[in-house]
Amino acid sequence: MNILGIGSRINHSEFGLGVVTNVTSKHYWVTFIKDGLETIDIDSDFEVIEAVEDEVDTISFYEVEKSLKTILQKWSDVTQISPIADRWKKGTLILRPADSNLADKEIPIDTFFHKIVMVRDRIRVMEQKINASKTLVDQDKIDLQQYITRIYGSLTTFNVLFKVKSDHFVGERSK
Repeated sequence: MNILGIGSRINHSEFGLGVVTNVTSKHYWVTFIKDGLETIDIDSDFEVIEAVEDEVDTISFYEVEKSLKTILQKWSDVTQISPIADRWKKGTLILRPADSNLADKEIPIDTFFHKIVMVRDRIRVMEQKINASKTLVDQDKIDLQQYITRIYGSLTTFNVLFKVKSDHFVGERSK
């Protein structure tokens, strides 16, 4: 089976006439005259009107971008996107001193949340650097890892801000 190149024209039984605009390892992205952009399986039933013979890289830009993001998140201090829980969006954090003569401090929760996520991501990078260190002995790595686990435990209060549970801070678990 030959993979069609971008620009190939097809006639699909359900969607009609269309042109291949992207190719992945499993799908054609086809822009159809009547229905617009649709994704169809490479082995779908359709008539080839005109095949464009082209060197087709079967990895889409999306897949390359996804792989690059994964690599950057693993090896740099690029902040992972962590959504804030819906109930806190556009909210305000109010810090009120006990002394009523002093003014309150208001901070947008989104700003505060972003700073919490940055702290979490920087701790993760530090953890990776400790584990990858060639100069630290194993016992030092274990000791530092225990401190990091305690730091995560101290930050569990902020888990309420995260929309996705897998983004939560996790400290020591009882055995």
